[in-house]
Amino acid sequence: MKMWLRLGLGVGLCASAVEAVDWIALKPQGYVSDFAQVVDPANRVRLEAYCGAVERSTGAQIALVIVPSLAGEPVADVAQTLYRAWAVGQKNQPVGQRSQPMGQQNQGGGVLVLMAVYDRRVRLATARSLESILPESGVLREMRPALRERDFGEAAMAAAETIGRTVAQARKVTLSASLPRRLRPGPFDWFPWPVLIGAVLLLLGLMRLGGVPGDGSGAGGGLLPGFGRGRATARSTWGANGSGGFGGYDSGDGGFGAFGGGDCPGGNASDW
Repeated sequence: MKMWLRLGLGVGLCASAVEAVDWIALKPQGYVSDFAQVVDPANRVRLEAYCGAVERSTGAQIALVIVPSLAGEPVADVAQTLYRAWAVGQKNQPVGQRSQPMGQQNQGGGVLVLMAVYDRRVRLATARSLESILPESGVLREMRPALRERDFGEAAMAAAETIGRTVAQARKVTLSASLPRRLRPGPFDWFPWPVLIGAVLLLLGLMRLGGVPGDGSGAGGGLLPGFGRGRATARSTWGANGSGGFGGYDSGDGGFGAFGGGDCPGGNASDW
């Protein structure tokens, strides 16, 4: 109860704030920076130990960041700012201490996972050396069940475990550490149901435009001729209605890809 009271107060203050947050002024609290105070102490200890084991085994550094609100700023911009300011992924340095010039890239790499409680947004900022290793939506998919229950400690464990396991497998190293996760995606959570429903609706729309032979509509010719005749109409109709997102994995405000420059991260954004 006290945790949610603190969270409610923090969210209220952030939501009512007019001025922008000075994100660079925030200092990391370790591998887990819980500025919203939503991760219980036991899970925080587990996460710190696990992320430390991942860095020692693989060289990859994980920064888990939870903020009450983005204060109206794009989640991609906030994640990028923190990733740079905290020097995530710098070799043999704790999160927040930079030992190399900005343009030099550490081979171990780093990943920053940002969760914004009030805005219901999550963003991954990933080093270039890890972009080809980590799945684009795998981490977000693993986090989704916990985020739906607003269990941010569990969501952080899902992100950390997925990143650690994936990087360890790619680099062919043994990772003995584990996390006691409570929630995992169901057997059908991976399937892009909105895409399937959209495809079915599109097919039905094209069939309607094409007409059915012998139904008296005068269109005749079946699906393909109808598609040729109604192509412009179909395009304008779907453009007017807009296209839906990809389940919980919308493109956010930047989508996947690098920010550009030296050790700038790429990332993926989602809401929940």
